Amino acid sequence: MTHIKRALAVAAVTGAGAAALMVAAPAASAAPSHAAYNGACGSGYTVVNSTEVGDKGTAYLTYSSTTGKNCLVAIRNVAGEPVPMTIYLSRSDTEIHNIYDSGDYRSYAGPIYTNARGTCVDWWGWIDGVRFEKANTNCG
Repeated sequence: MTHIKRALAVAAVTGAGAAALMVAAPAASAAPSHAAYNGACGSGYTVVNSTEVGDKGTAYLTYSSTTGKNCLVAIRNVAGEPVPMTIYLSRSDTEIHNIYDSGDYRSYAGPIYTNARGTCVDWWGWIDGVRFEKANTNCG
């Protein structure tokens, strides 16, 4: 009978410990889905920079060494009903900011391009009210 009591006591402690671990362990949560670059800029363009746009999506700056151009595209994390999206791209050495795409989009805005060989670029915009902004980046 002593062996049975000891076995039951060990089983109770072991079971209680396992139950405590299960209760203490945080629930697994799905990692937020981030938009992957979709290739919208075309062949020969490589992602050189990116920034998350809150939980709305990701903006990708790409570059083609063949053309000397940068390209910008902003991609929503989850495509769906159209939302307001705007992106701008310009050389940092200019006050002219007329390269943009703006509208209500289901999945992405862009692509837009600027010749930026040998200079820095500024790129900014928003997805559904969440703003991003990068200045004087990717120089050269």
